[in-house]
Amino acid sequence: MNDLFARHRQVLPDWLALYYDEPLEITHGEGRHVWDADGNRYLDFFGGILTTMTAHALPEVTKAVSEQAGRIIHSSTLYLNRPMVELAERIAQLSGIPDARVFFTTSGTEANDTALLLATTYRRTNTVLAMRNSYHGRSFSAVGITGNKGWSPTSLSPLQTLYVHGGVRTRGPFAELNDRDFIAACVDDLRDLLGHTRPPAALIAEPIQGVGGFTSPPDGLYAAFRKVLQEQGILWIADEVQTGWGRTGEHFWGWQAHGQSGPPDILTFAKGIGNGSSIGGVVARSEIMNCLDSNSISTFGGTQITMAAGLANLSYLLEHDLQGNARRVGGLLIERLRAVAAQLPGVREVRGRGLMIGVELVKPGTDEADPKSASAVLEAAREGGLLIGKGGGHNTSALRIAPPLSLTVAEAEEGVAILEQALRSAY
Repeated sequence: MNDLFARHRQVLPDWLALYYDEPLEITHGEGRHVWDADGNRYLDFFGGILTTMTAHALPEVTKAVSEQAGRIIHSSTLYLNRPMVELAERIAQLSGIPDARVFFTTSGTEANDTALLLATTYRRTNTVLAMRNSYHGRSFSAVGITGNKGWSPTSLSPLQTLYVHGGVRTRGPFAELNDRDFIAACVDDLRDLLGHTRPPAALIAEPIQGVGGFTSPPDGLYAAFRKVLQEQGILWIADEVQTGWGRTGEHFWGWQAHGQSGPPDILTFAKGIGNGSSIGGVVARSEIMNCLDSNSISTFGGTQITMAAGLANLSYLLEHDLQGNARRVGGLLIERLRAVAAQLPGVREVRGRGLMIGVELVKPGTDEADPKSASAVLEAAREGGLLIGKGGGHNTSALRIAPPLSLTVAEAEEGVAILEQALRSAY
């Protein structure tokens, strides 16, 4: 392992982050478990950053990929592609967007990049609204709308970005307000902001902020925002890269917690739909999707082998009601974690919904972020046989818990027991 780590450092960028003091090489997985190169077994509560959505080595997906690989792997979007059309039909219907068109990419970053291209072209302006503490990918344009300093390596951007309040409920200038007053204050802030600038192209927002530590506003905030946006024709882009496909349990899409004013104009997706295969994409009303006046293709977006994986994975998800499982088992996880948190002075908050849970850590006796303890808990959990993630904005440090949606009650209880020991070792 030390040899592989040395080779990694020799040929890959210094900024390519690795978890753990002794980085982990994962060699294979099954169900909700993975194994490392030394044969150690781990319960996976992070799923390759929310990407292994259903299960590791899911037989239905493995079979579909293998059979497709035996026929043809790739032909590009210059040719008709039956699996791509079939998956697009299903996603268009599930999206809730009327007269929807779907464009496939290879990642969430590329999906958000495409959404920005569509919105700015359709609206003829490069001004974009984004949320503070947000993350939308690592391309030049996506970095330019990311409101999280730790993931924004440059201030240069092809876009003029204005940041809006509301993505973090329990911190910031409106944290002490009740939910109704919080939404009202954020709407007032948005109206004020729009009074000082030319009308933007769009607001892009994650219904639950992923990298930001699984933070979210009260339900209905983006519906209230949308009423204001519609007054000026400003589009709403829902970044569902992490919240989509039933992960929140209560809804299939994160935007549905804010759906009182209708669906978003543009929806982006990635991660879980491929269960590890490189699939991203954009859904938009046809008039928006068709606004480009030059040719465009995607060499690897919608390739047959990834579409086969997506179709098999989506079918499994729906047929086995994994959204319902996320609601039930996720509710149990949150309940257990809150019981543990009540006994520990360093746990400020357990938040989230479904199988998308954040545990925010602070220095005991303060409201100050505790990234050192977050790293220590990450290490201790690994020693106990549990893999989790971490994240947060400029003044937060949070553990990120997002297992595959097929997680069982027994595995949830096992994970909580390991995490409790890890937390107690740090506090």
